[in-house]
Amino acid sequence: MTLVVIGPVTHDLVVIGEEKSHKIGGATYFQSFVFEEFHDDYMAIVNCSDEKLIGKFPSPEKVRVIEKDNTHFFINRYPSKDDLDEREQLSNFADIPILKTDLKDILPSKIDGFVLNPLNRHDFPAETMEYLKSFNVPIFASVQGFLRVPDVQADENYTIKLSNFDELHDILSGVDVIFLDEAEKSIIGADCDVDEMVITNGSHGSRILSGSEIRIDAVECVNVVDTTGCGDTYMAAYITQKLLLKSPEFAGNFASRIASEKIENFGPYNFNK
Repeated sequence: MTLVVIGPVTHDLVVIGEEKSHKIGGATYFQSFVFEEFHDDYMAIVNCSDEKLIGKFPSPEKVRVIEKDNTHFFINRYPSKDDLDEREQLSNFADIPILKTDLKDILPSKIDGFVLNPLNRHDFPAETMEYLKSFNVPIFASVQGFLRVPDVQADENYTIKLSNFDELHDILSGVDVIFLDEAEKSIIGADCDVDEMVITNGSHGSRILSGSEIRIDAVECVNVVDTTGCGDTYMAAYITQKLLLKSPEFAGNFASRIASEKIENFGPYNFNK
């Protein structure tokens, strides 16, 4: 079952209290480590200008690069070491869309599903979304990037705010499962034509709307080390179980455990530990 995972790889600056570190990021990067362990028949497609970033993926040979003239840059700022649920994000809002023409010659002949990871509203134009829907395979999509826009009222350049827009309903229509957090859910409301919605809430667990509401408890972490990429890890772990036709409840509990294991280590999910 070939899974095609699409979305930017990023240059990240992570600030926890007074400590700073430069890292590679992006949902597709974090998710590739989960798929490597639990669903290794995947292809990752990234848009960036810095191909050196690909060498940090668990299997660089599974990565295809759409060359662009810029690379996403993010600052993930955690004001307190004692509360890693609280995060501030800034971005350069790179305008490097993934186009239908970019994908046509690199997609594999056999596709069993798409995982879409926009980091801002530019990444997946409506035409690209319609093209991917035309394959008639399951689509799993993160909502966060579609909502991100520059906060022009902020004191600091590149500050992110979240905002709904009229075309979002049509963009997400036909997507099988969407992933978002509670703040994002409050922005999009109930007007979303999808079969399943997975809503995360950090250390407070998650809930899944799939006909009925299913509550998933967070797995307690003994040592919280690094929460950057936790939601991406949860999403990938959830998808691996959905591809095995597991129930939403089973997939949610599995994803919660894998996300907890990731949080107890620096960087992406460590499948060799």
